[in-house]
Amino acid sequence: MASRQDSQEDPSDAGSTGLPDFGDNIDPLTFEQILEMDDDEEEREFSKSIVFGFFEQAEATFVKMDASLESKDVAQLSSLGHFLKGSSATLGLTKVKDACEKIQHFGAYKDETGTIEVPDKELCLERIKETMEPLKQDYAEAETILKRFYGPT
Repeated sequence: MASRQDSQEDPSDAGSTGLPDFGDNIDPLTFEQILEMDDDEEEREFSKSIVFGFFEQAEATFVKMDASLESKDVAQLSSLGHFLKGSSATLGLTKVKDACEKIQHFGAYKDETGTIEVPDKELCLERIKETMEPLKQDYAEAETILKRFYGPT
């Protein structure tokens, strides 16, 4: 009888892609769509370039977000949240996407769902600031998982 670990790594299991358990950080179905674009399933050059390009993009965006927080530029924060939301959604980084969507809404003077107006700039900035820390933690967790998945560069 195969161990639980063996069955998780066996791509012949019903519905299994052979992907490791990404927990709730990464949606495996979305990420699998990126992997399907690889010509070589061993090297995974195409998907790896997309993922590692995202890492660079995210790090640069975090720097811009920090600067925008410092200058209290809520419109720029909303735009940056929207930008990073799209990139992270493409890869299936669900927690990162969700946090970026909240920042997008707060920067547009709305609540975290984007349905209720919040006309208080300072309150919106505070909510963005409170969202940034878990966003960066969730990003770091996803980055660690994906770097482990791809192995040494």
